Amino acid sequence: MFVDPPAPQPLQPGETPPVSGAPGLPSPDTAVSWEFNPDYQRLVMMWRQVLPTLDTLTSSLDKAYQLARSKDVWDAPVSGRYVEEMAEWRARLALYRQAILTSISDQAADTPRWIPVNAGAPHAFS
Repeated sequence: MFVDPPAPQPLQPGETPPVSGAPGLPSPDTAVSWEFNPDYQRLVMMWRQVLPTLDTLTSSLDKAYQLARSKDVWDAPVSGRYVEEMAEWRARLALYRQAILTSISDQAADTPRWIPVNAGAPHAFS
């Protein structure tokens, strides 16, 4: 079983933008105000939408797999083949889950949480 990658963190109550690195008078090159990156927020929302769906798929397949392995359900020579196929489906679903969550997590790691108001954000979904 795989461990889920780190999830993108939503804006926390009381979280403040980064402090400007240049003290003194602001220049045209330094940002005066910041905003939470909307592209990063979309990644947070995507994670929250995808995770319950993947959990539902996994639990449904796990339940079917447990039933297929039970001798109370069937005791036929062909049942072994179905159990093997379901085990393969479970492995493929685990790999799919890992790929989806890793891609969201990697994109979130590459997307800044805060952006200057006067600058364009990197577009995660272009």
